[in-house]
Amino acid sequence: MAKKLKSNLLAMYLAYRDPRVPLFAKAFTICVVAYAFSPIDLIPDFIPVLGYLDDLIIVPLGVYIALKLLPQEVLEQCRARAEELRGRGKQKNWIAGALIIALWVALAVWGSWYVYRWLGR
Repeated sequence: MAKKLKSNLLAMYLAYRDPRVPLFAKAFTICVVAYAFSPIDLIPDFIPVLGYLDDLIIVPLGVYIALKLLPQEVLEQCRARAEELRGRGKQKNWIAGALIIALWVALAVWGSWYVYRWLGR
């Protein structure tokens, strides 16, 4: 079921970029995809029981609704393309990785400089 959910999310992402999809369906679909891949949850996972309800209920419900909003022919083409992309293996986005690493390094340097200045008083 998780594999099918991941496949649907990739197909939804591809469908979002298709010009044949209505604006409301695009907006709803990108919100669902962004929420599914976001590390920030509506209900934090450390809250017992409720923390996992969004992962078990909100995401699948959003996917179900988004799939109903997307035109069927677009969705079929995007599912085929998603399977093709999954067959090639995971793509690596080196630019995004380098930007994230640069951001962490910059934050570490800034934090170190701040602590150094604070301790030097």
